[in-house]
Amino acid sequence: MGHADAQALVDLVLERLGESYIFPGRLAEAAKLLRTRLATGAYEVPGPELCRRISDDLFATFNDKHLRLIWHESVCESRSEAELVSALREHIRRDNFGIRRLERLPGNVGFIELTIIPEPSAGAASLAAAMRLVEHTTGLIIDLRPTLGGSPDGVAFFASFFFQGAEARLSDFIEGPHGPARQYWTAAYVPGPRYVDRPVYLLTSSTTFSGGEALAYDLKALGRVTIVGETTRGGAHPSEVVSLIDQVELRLPVARSVNPATGGNWEGSGVTPHVLAESAAAFRIAYRSILESITADLALPLAERAEARETLDDLLAPQVVAGPRAGVTTE
Repeated sequence: MGHADAQALVDLVLERLGESYIFPGRLAEAAKLLRTRLATGAYEVPGPELCRRISDDLFATFNDKHLRLIWHESVCESRSEAELVSALREHIRRDNFGIRRLERLPGNVGFIELTIIPEPSAGAASLAAAMRLVEHTTGLIIDLRPTLGGSPDGVAFFASFFFQGAEARLSDFIEGPHGPARQYWTAAYVPGPRYVDRPVYLLTSSTTFSGGEALAYDLKALGRVTIVGETTRGGAHPSEVVSLIDQVELRLPVARSVNPATGGNWEGSGVTPHVLAESAAAFRIAYRSILESITADLALPLAERAEARETLDDLLAPQVVAGPRAGVTTE
């Protein structure tokens, strides 16, 4: 893009930030940086590179992982906010409302893998059905390693299954630069069985983001879960997508999260697990911990403890290495 095109894009970005961005006090610094870079010719590059450079400069100013420009190879259709929301809902529906995998593992341990946490108006029935299918398990693993986003309402809805009723205050969301603030609490009613008084483990990765982080952060702050894995990516600002020019959209944060228990959120820092481990090893660690707790619980039926013991022995058994040195084992 030439200087005039880059200048028009910078002007639109700064205009949108001035209208809605959640930290307006940093806008003057951002404007100075972007206009200085524009004047030096740093933005006279092709569209994809221009979006990357402006995004990098915005991050240098705001340190906000949601705030960025998005380049499209073809011309973006001008879509209203309602049309954008409708398209996102259709994508989530086709993704099975974020539920990628659901099963009862040997040893009577439930497992749910999520790619996104849907808003209740669309995904409540699916999330409730998932919880019903793990209702009678003795421990639960929720895999948030591939979870890249979600609805604040959906996070509150799903978190409600792990508390007795409307007793837990989750994060508050402050909309726009000055509010208002909206409180999120666990619900007094959920359309399915609650999962209380049993261990819940969350698996995280360095790519777990936004809504997945919100669930992990809130449940950790309330002492309801054990988190195993990597520190998450660190994006705590709900955002919307705004069309700027033909091939460029702006992901614009429009709210910020404040947890009443911690007084802060996970923006920039991510959610730190209780047990730090490589993402690939997180499942095995969590599964082993739950199985060990089942085998040690004398209040559980003997048959259930025996199944957990057998599963744990299999999990801990040395692996046989295939190949020319048959019979060599690894721990």
